[in-house]
Amino acid sequence: MSLRITLGSITLAVLLLNTGCSILPESNPATLYRLPSAATLSEHTAATFPVRLGIATPGAGHLLNSNRIVVYPEGNVVNVYEGVRWHEDAPEMLQARLISDLQQRQLFTGVSSDRLPHDVLLLSELRHFQSEYDTSPPSVHLQLDVQLLTTQQRKPLAASSFVIRTRAESTEIPDVVNAFGNASDMLAEQLSAWLVAQSSDLRSAD
Repeated sequence: MSLRITLGSITLAVLLLNTGCSILPESNPATLYRLPSAATLSEHTAATFPVRLGIATPGAGHLLNSNRIVVYPEGNVVNVYEGVRWHEDAPEMLQARLISDLQQRQLFTGVSSDRLPHDVLLLSELRHFQSEYDTSPPSVHLQLDVQLLTTQQRKPLAASSFVIRTRAESTEIPDVVNAFGNASDMLAEQLSAWLVAQSSDLRSAD
């Protein structure tokens, strides 16, 4: 009896291979989105601060530390949009946006990730990066807690928390993605202004 079952299983496997059939469900590929391009900023003639700024990848919880697009559909329910994802994990994507924005502003001698040489370091924690159906269309909620410190002494210079909310034009995914882009631009603008306000500490960090 055992031999018959074994031979039957082998025969079934061969038939499935020959016919191209699969007993596993097929998954549709997800549509990948990137943050909409930020507006080009006017260039400065000289760096405001003669130091190199390193921006570390934001820390994040399990759900946000991925390329899933998170949504709060109602109440305390947490979900992700089906069939769509970011083109890279959200913390890395936001890090790249902040680096690009601050490079354009030319406030520092150089701006890069923390993998390159730097004089001051921006650490952060991504607390919120989701759309919320508080009403329809949904709003995007972004919160980033930041800390600025010197690279050599690891001396804290300043800390702050940025909370951004902006509403999508509709419930369609492209409009929601655009709202995430707007929120990221607003964050970059507020972060830049905050860094300028730390001028005395940044100059002494040279």
